[in-house]
Amino acid sequence: MSRIYYRDKKRGGRTWFIDYAYQGRRIRKKIGPSKRLAELALKDIEIKIAKNELGFAPSDITLEKFFEEFDNFSRVNHAPESHRRYRNIINNFKIFLDDRRAIKLSQLNPRLFEEYKIFRREKPLHKKIVAKTNTVNMEVKTLRTIFNYAIKWEYLKENPTKGVSRLKVTDAKKPRFLTKEEIRCLLDSCGDDLYPIFYTFIFTGMRLGELLNLTWDDVKLDKRRIYVQKKDFWQPKTGERIIPMSDDIYSLFEKLYQERKPEAKFVFPGKNGGRLTIRLRERLIVVARRCGFDDVTKIHTLRHTFASHLVMSGVDLPTVQKLMGHADIQTTMIYAHLAPDHLADAVNKLSLDD
Repeated sequence: MSRIYYRDKKRGGRTWFIDYAYQGRRIRKKIGPSKRLAELALKDIEIKIAKNELGFAPSDITLEKFFEEFDNFSRVNHAPESHRRYRNIINNFKIFLDDRRAIKLSQLNPRLFEEYKIFRREKPLHKKIVAKTNTVNMEVKTLRTIFNYAIKWEYLKENPTKGVSRLKVTDAKKPRFLTKEEIRCLLDSCGDDLYPIFYTFIFTGMRLGELLNLTWDDVKLDKRRIYVQKKDFWQPKTGERIIPMSDDIYSLFEKLYQERKPEAKFVFPGKNGGRLTIRLRERLIVVARRCGFDDVTKIHTLRHTFASHLVMSGVDLPTVQKLMGHADIQTTMIYAHLAPDHLADAVNKLSLDD
């Protein structure tokens, strides 16, 4: 038998709960001060039980066991950078769960993830600062991906993050990008070893992992295309895509191909021909300081430079999204402020004049 009931608060008022049985277990959930909301929640549970759509499968397991299983899977199937990102976000979520009673997958629900968003925006975890809105949105999106595996592995029937919306971004900084003069200074100051690497970042918009794992099998000089594609040892962050070569990039890659060692596998190899291992970020910081712009501290700035100059040249945002490999157009929208003149030209094309 299912029911709703309440408990009186010490300072007045009531807290309503729902109580129901499912798969031989008694389950009680706190709803809040609204009796009507408790009635609706219980009705929803009863309908889901009748349709066998409660949201978790009979093989329910503890969160700790599932996270351990996912971590082992991620270590083998994802790039090291992705594995570290998954692990860090899971650790953040575990901290959030410390003072709550969610122990099993079946106890997760959308309301819990709404609370997680508030928790991450209000409680500092790292470096004594709270998470930015974009960070919170990224973490919820990543958790949604993680729990999709729970569905795939038949631990859940429905993703507990379903219906959890993105926070409205109001604290995002405009991306730092290099001006044409700064690009010239950077390339003139970086030396022969870094020049082709930084040049490729700036004029293809590739991610760090994409460039480090780029092999000659991914480069089709005859088609003037670079293929960002998965390999046995690495897979792209947001899926495969094609980057067309500009004339300058084509000339650079043709030169690199002619100068490559016969056994070279990677386009930008390390000393022994394997994957490049030098600390590119630290090298970038040194070169940028040499040029006088100390605020350039991330390789991602070069990727921002590619996208920013595309938008300022009049390239539409959906095209930029495809070239950058953004899974969500909202990510590309951070460059929208660079296109006011382009947008004005677009609306001015609306006219009844022949």
